[in-house]
Amino acid sequence: MGNSFDWIVLKSRHLVKDKWISVRSDTCQMPNGTIVDPYYVLEYPTWVNVVALTKNQEVILVKQYRHGLKKTILELPSGAVETEDVLPMEAAKRELLEETGYTSNHFIETGILSPNPANHTNLTHCFLATDVEYVADLKLDITEQIDVVLLPLKKVIEGIDQGILLQTLHISSLFFALKKLDKVQFT
Repeated sequence: MGNSFDWIVLKSRHLVKDKWISVRSDTCQMPNGTIVDPYYVLEYPTWVNVVALTKNQEVILVKQYRHGLKKTILELPSGAVETEDVLPMEAAKRELLEETGYTSNHFIETGILSPNPANHTNLTHCFLATDVEYVADLKLDITEQIDVVLLPLKKVIEGIDQGILLQTLHISSLFFALKKLDKVQFT
């Protein structure tokens, strides 16, 4: 198998730890003996993204303000896996319903991604929901203001080059969904 590149954690302490983010400072030793200090690690819960399609092949998107960019943008329905969610699939169904009012009996996991393996501890589970239907009013957190936007799948694909979706993990989730739907061709 070759040499191991794994680092050994010699010391670890939390600089910030609350319900939104946890920042850890590690002192690490590389296999060659080099000490890396500090190495900052961001601890997040598992995330989920949902590409949700209606029977008419419309993608359910959410329009909301994102303070990091200081812009209102379109995104896929997404969120964190909560303690009541036994599996990421349950979180995906819950987030889609809460943020959009839509649901479906046809959910499949299309892929798993690392937001940033260099310093994020979490994974993102990507889902495709087909034949979604509007069944309930939105159930938003106090910090969420969302408009639900339905766009034809073709328009979403065409809009990628114009930055219709800016969130990297959402573009990746869309790729997984398109691959599952046999809409990606390699020549």
